[in-house]
Amino acid sequence: MTLLSRCFLVLGVMLAAACAQQPAPFVPPAERPTLASEAPWPKNHFLGIAYHDVSDNDPDQAVVAVRTERLIEQLAWLRENGYQAVSVNQVLAARRGGPTLPPKAVMLSFDDGYSSFYTRVMPILRAYNWPAVLAPVGTWIDTPLNQPVDFAGTPRARGDFLTWQQIREVSQSGLVEIAAHTDANHKGILANPQGNLEPAATTRRYDPATGRYETEAQFQARMRTDVAAISNKIRTVTGKAPRVWVWPYGAADGTTLAVVGEHGYEMALTLDDGLDDSNKLMNSPRFLVASDPDGEHFASSMVAVQAKAPLRVLHVDLDHVYDPDPEQQARNLDVLVQRVVDMGAVTVFLQAYADPKGDGLVHSLYFPNRHLPMRADLFNRVSWQLHTRAHASVFAWMPVLSFALDSKLPRVTRWDPETGKVGTDPDQYQRLSPFDPKVRQLIGEIYEDLARTSNSAIDGVLYHDDALLSDFEDASPAALKAYAAQGLPNTIAALRADPAVMQRWTRFKSRYLIDFTNELTAKVRAIRGPQILTARNIFAEPMLNPGSETWFAQNLDDFLQTYDWTAPMAMPLMEGQALKNSNAWLEKLVATVKARPGALEKTVFELQAKDWRTKAAPDISATQLAEWMSVLKRQGVTSFGYYPDNFLENSPDLKTIRPALSNQWNP
Repeated sequence: MTLLSRCFLVLGVMLAAACAQQPAPFVPPAERPTLASEAPWPKNHFLGIAYHDVSDNDPDQAVVAVRTERLIEQLAWLRENGYQAVSVNQVLAARRGGPTLPPKAVMLSFDDGYSSFYTRVMPILRAYNWPAVLAPVGTWIDTPLNQPVDFAGTPRARGDFLTWQQIREVSQSGLVEIAAHTDANHKGILANPQGNLEPAATTRRYDPATGRYETEAQFQARMRTDVAAISNKIRTVTGKAPRVWVWPYGAADGTTLAVVGEHGYEMALTLDDGLDDSNKLMNSPRFLVASDPDGEHFASSMVAVQAKAPLRVLHVDLDHVYDPDPEQQARNLDVLVQRVVDMGAVTVFLQAYADPKGDGLVHSLYFPNRHLPMRADLFNRVSWQLHTRAHASVFAWMPVLSFALDSKLPRVTRWDPETGKVGTDPDQYQRLSPFDPKVRQLIGEIYEDLARTSNSAIDGVLYHDDALLSDFEDASPAALKAYAAQGLPNTIAALRADPAVMQRWTRFKSRYLIDFTNELTAKVRAIRGPQILTARNIFAEPMLNPGSETWFAQNLDDFLQTYDWTAPMAMPLMEGQALKNSNAWLEKLVATVKARPGALEKTVFELQAKDWRTKAAPDISATQLAEWMSVLKRQGVTSFGYYPDNFLENSPDLKTIRPALSNQWNP
């Protein structure tokens, strides 16, 4: 046989082997998982759809306008595809146990009070006999007919807006519910020393003359005045007290929401994504009809309403933005914002505390607060810029226990079985004891201050991995007292002596830490609103080896049940794995999550961008990170990111990592 013949023979064998690979097993259609876009809507859920102006003269996207023909096209598509518009009365009746909502119910709403609602929208609603919500801004409608409307600082023709007489007329049509869109707070106000304007209904005003922020009492009084004013105006015109509150810019606030509730409002509409739940009407999302969408884009948005967007995360140290030179700090921020835009990331986990030493002990914060020095008033500025310029959602990354507060406060202490002595563990985070009431109070107040000063600039909170307790912790007096109150022994030696007792102790500590984070979440939501999401870091070991919950007081099933997102530290080198074994290790970690139905949809895996096995902690190459991301995606993971992103030095390399990370490149 010639050499050429042998080559062809080898090639033939290789091709035959390739062709002989088994195809994927056939799965009958009835047994295939249902796509989110094809799943029936849950009972008594509906889709809020938010319109603004309707204009045929080159629709102005500054006011999010659509053409009349597009509005007609969209409503026709809804009707022909089985969607049905419902009224506020129907929604409230369903909540109270009355008739259920149709399977594909939609609630139409029109914000701001444009005159086009009277001239263009009402004839269409009458033709369809479909109800809608109209939400005018009080002071805009109050404007005399011969004066321009102060449209959030920009003058607009008075004829662009309704009159109170027209509002009275449409309210008597039987089709239109008049909602409140604030009286005088549909505008931006100064929110930080850097000059950002943020939504007035959710922002504590910054006073540059005094360098101080509006207090919570002052903010609450301002909003009480506003809510009372618009409520009285609507009641006078319609004869009915308004029941629906519509947030300007879609930004919600917990303090204002409490005021709104006091005035009898039963619904509060945001511009968040997703379906509305009739049992959660004070946090009702709406799809914003923007950019005058054609039929195809509108239909795609309606069909995809139940699809949960995956997280693609850059985990960022705010320490790298900070610089004592304001001009350099501004340049650093510009680099970060551009990096997020170029990367195509949709979420940033943003450090809200200062840790320039990298030792995990928080001596100062990046927001005004009552208990620790402020390194710089920077968190609100950076998070707002990421929101508005990079269109990213922002989670405030915060420690749970590692605050350098009063040295007299009890710390988490470790019992040494060899010496019997009790002291802090030098190899672990230096944590305050969560079992001490004063500690819980002070940390809670820090979280309250974060909520107040972040205004509308955060979407969630990421709880750091410092919320852990080892199998020899916490041995502080407050902790021992808490154990005894649960019927457990009050010494670590006794707690460890009996495996059954030790298991009870472990579960108590795991739940206790979760309860503490739930307290912190409640404090943030009370100020920021119920839309705030939560995420919490979890070490890999208690995931892979459930018995090691004893060493961490962390439990995967607890996390999945408690938080909106569980964030495993998917960091193979940090866990002692050799690089050659890292892919298999990641596959094992993902398999642990996949074994729990639906868990992948609530899990965001955090890869490591540094090799912390040595003190130098060199950067891990973008090629390696991209490979790990590919491993995750091949296992069905859709939400992932990495820490840290060194945006100042382009590490990991943008062009290499972007195709692997970005939803825009590779969903």
